[in-house]
Amino acid sequence: MLPQWFNKWNSENKTDIYGPAILVGACGAAVIVVVGLISFGQPYATDSLQTGPRGIGMSVPEFKVDLATPDPTIEAMYTEEPYVPEGGETLAGEAYENVQVLGDLTEDNFNRVMAAITQWVAPEQGCAYCHGDVGIEEYGNDDLYTKVVSRRMIQMTQNLNEAWAGHVNANKEVGVTCYTCHRGENVPSDIWFKLGEVSAPMTGWGGVQNKVTVQSSYTSLPSDALEAYLLNGESIKVHDLEAHVDVKPTAVDYPAWQDAERTFSLMNYVSNSLGVNCVFCHNSRAFYDAGQVTPQWATELLGIDMVVEMNTEYLVPLQDVYPPERLGPVFADAPKAACRTCHKGYQQPLQGTNVIGNYPELATTGAPVYE
Repeated sequence: MLPQWFNKWNSENKTDIYGPAILVGACGAAVIVVVGLISFGQPYATDSLQTGPRGIGMSVPEFKVDLATPDPTIEAMYTEEPYVPEGGETLAGEAYENVQVLGDLTEDNFNRVMAAITQWVAPEQGCAYCHGDVGIEEYGNDDLYTKVVSRRMIQMTQNLNEAWAGHVNANKEVGVTCYTCHRGENVPSDIWFKLGEVSAPMTGWGGVQNKVTVQSSYTSLPSDALEAYLLNGESIKVHDLEAHVDVKPTAVDYPAWQDAERTFSLMNYVSNSLGVNCVFCHNSRAFYDAGQVTPQWATELLGIDMVVEMNTEYLVPLQDVYPPERLGPVFADAPKAACRTCHKGYQQPLQGTNVIGNYPELATTGAPVYE
């Protein structure tokens, strides 16, 4: 029992004990959380990818948990080691009719590559996707458009690996195969078509923007950026750095504000396609200055030129080969490629997996080198 005087004093001088208790409890909980993070690690730790000179902020922070998440299509990729020729084997061009590409491969390696292409492009339909439901003795026919397109795509793949190694193998040898774009689908995801004027009430410059489209990465930016830069090969430029320049926007090669908007649309598309931000390639204090960029800028520039060649030399010329259902909804144009067609949101397609190692036949237009 407490003394009577203490009970009387305590009742006359009441004190809030709950406030301090809550404060002490909150501080204690914070200490426990800090100790836990230090002991077990930050659950949302980031990793910084240095893309340019240190000290000027040219780095890309990324959540480590995202970096550790594998592309689900990697595990599904079909691959098979080649048969190293010993000499004297029957060649595909001798064994089969109308073999216009890969005819100098041995019969076994030719069939191995054909089996891989089937798994990469048409795993459900099988060989019939290109050859039809016919006997093997009729596989030489070119009755189906899919076979004609596939032949040209093989040539395109060889060209990409041989002529564009500066982009394809910028970091290490990875190469490209049909699977890089198709991922088990007949038609690759993230292809694109021309849209023309998308804003009905307007024409001219206003008609190609202010409406969310796939080509503009679901923004209201100009929807013709891919057409301008990845098909027509127009010069990528922004705006004049001088004020009140006495030049009309229609002047040839003049960097008007329309070019700036279209360029931003393309850069936004590239950024989303690779899952990176602007400083992956550019110095944020001088986006326009090619002397202050990162090495990735040159790789991307090569990639843009590469895509232009893919579209103009290989994809667009196939327009008359495709059936109507494979053509664009507005201009009935051929499907075209862009950065996301291969990258699918990753810095490197298939996160840098070497897809060409087992397929030297697709790495060159010449004789393959087997190791």
